[in-house]
Amino acid sequence: MDEMTILRIVLAIIIGTLVAIAYSVRYLILLERRIAKIEIHTDALVSKLATKAKVTRKTSKKRKKRKR
Repeated sequence: MDEMTILRIVLAIIIGTLVAIAYSVRYLILLERRIAKIEIHTDALVSKLATKAKVTRKTSKKRKKRKR
């Protein structure tokens, strides 16, 4: 094989590897964004449950006081 053919093959391999790396980084960024959204939704649910638990505790304490 001639030298130019080998150079073209090597260059194609290098460019293909760079494209694969760029695609992988793009995919990782998308996954990170999804995970961040899940964390935000989880935090919102936890805070809602915590406020409901506080309200429930307050009402149960009032009920206990009334029974005495």
